[in-house]
Amino acid sequence: MSKEVQRQEMILKMKHFSKNSLQKNKIDTLLLEKLISTSYYHEARILATYLSMPHEFNTTPLITQAIKDKKTVVVPKTYPEGKMIFVKYDESQLRKTSFGLLEPISNLEVDKSCIDLIHVPGIVFSPDGYRIGYGAGYFDRYLADYSGNTISTIYSFQIQNFQKDTFDIPIRKLLY
Repeated sequence: MSKEVQRQEMILKMKHFSKNSLQKNKIDTLLLEKLISTSYYHEARILATYLSMPHEFNTTPLITQAIKDKKTVVVPKTYPEGKMIFVKYDESQLRKTSFGLLEPISNLEVDKSCIDLIHVPGIVFSPDGYRIGYGAGYFDRYLADYSGNTISTIYSFQIQNFQKDTFDIPIRKLLY
């Protein structure tokens, strides 16, 4: 099965799962508790995460907790040709992209070397941490020369085997 087929099938599965909001909220809460109990999280001063879509792990409570824990939270901003940067999170300074995602208005980049932990999204994950994302390659390109810690919070049904590509970058820790 191709990555594209796996991606599309899993997105449908995730959307179907998210319709059961009680179960999803319960699992999201457990995943958040797991994440904030890791040494990766405790040691991070600057946490990069994403602004989730309804079918993904809900990142809003993570952002709220990280701010409460006095961490700097940064979120992605994308540009043409696959460029992505991280910008300091400011809820009042977000706008919807043409894809319907929220992202920062600011172009003030937080240097990659300053980010201690990146919470990485994805659709399908192999047991050894490789991922299939949405297909644009933003995170794989960004992570190619990133030396800090990476973590993903996923639903157990997102774990599947697939053929890795040479440019795929594994996530260091999967929580499910």
